[in-house]
Amino acid sequence: MAQERITLSVRPRGKQDCTRELSAFESLFDAFLGKPVKKLPEEVTVPSSGSATELYNELAAKSDTSVHRLRITKGSDGALIPNSKDLLITSTGLRHQSTIYAKDLGPQISWRTVFVVEYLGPLIIHPLLYAYIPYTANKTDTPSYLQTLSLILVMLHFAKRELETLFVHRFSAATMPAFNIFRNSAHYWLLSGLNMAYWIYRPDSPTTAESNALIAYIGLALFAIGELGNLSTHITLRNLRSSGSAERGIPQGLGFNLVTCPNYMFEAIVWAGFALVSRSLSVLPFAVMAIGQMAVWARKKEARYRKDFGAKYQRKRYSMIPGVW
Repeated sequence: MAQERITLSVRPRGKQDCTRELSAFESLFDAFLGKPVKKLPEEVTVPSSGSATELYNELAAKSDTSVHRLRITKGSDGALIPNSKDLLITSTGLRHQSTIYAKDLGPQISWRTVFVVEYLGPLIIHPLLYAYIPYTANKTDTPSYLQTLSLILVMLHFAKRELETLFVHRFSAATMPAFNIFRNSAHYWLLSGLNMAYWIYRPDSPTTAESNALIAYIGLALFAIGELGNLSTHITLRNLRSSGSAERGIPQGLGFNLVTCPNYMFEAIVWAGFALVSRSLSVLPFAVMAIGQMAVWARKKEARYRKDFGAKYQRKRYSMIPGVW
């Protein structure tokens, strides 16, 4: 028996095409992240029981556009139809002769590439300023024990990030708009790169003072616990998803019985430990922004788990830090 197929009307995406008022974010998205698809067909035919990925692939083939550049929304309410093989077309509410809107998001870059580039900043900047700042201040100065230890910890942290990006992380989305690499990289290259390195390696930095062994050891212990715990949770999350899939599962293991996102909890522990070792206030701007952003993501992740898994999911009271958030 032949599979039933439906035909969808295709229109170029634009503010005037949406049946509801766009939010401020969506207006910005329209202004900066997209343009009309050049060879957009007037209609597209897909299996009624097919996935959203099949819809994207069919539209990409007919419009001679990379599937990663397309953004498809429903004509009825402007809701995004994600490119997911786990999402059935019928479950989106689309029916025969429904209208969809398509937009070209412009040049794309892989998530993996963005991660590699943004973490590369501190790996380049810290050793350069570690060597350069003491030399220019006084050619006989050498970095202190704590400055050297701070450099080692930064290099270990971001080298671990790079290795996880290459060999551990699996991404549900293949690409993002290419210009996002500048926004994402600024956080790491400026705050954890230039900002921290400049203040930590200066000859008058608190990091040049004689180290307090107890505080340094506590900082090192927190750093090690945080890094190992963070790696463990990343491996757990990796094992929930097969390569190239957007499937989701309920994570179990170290820290997941305490909070929704123990990977973020352990990341916060890492930077608490580093702050104790370096004794530099320059760590705070980066840490506060990073932890604040992770707290927002963690709360959203908890809401997503509750929505996706319902009664199967054991709700968490705290999403990131036990007793706090």
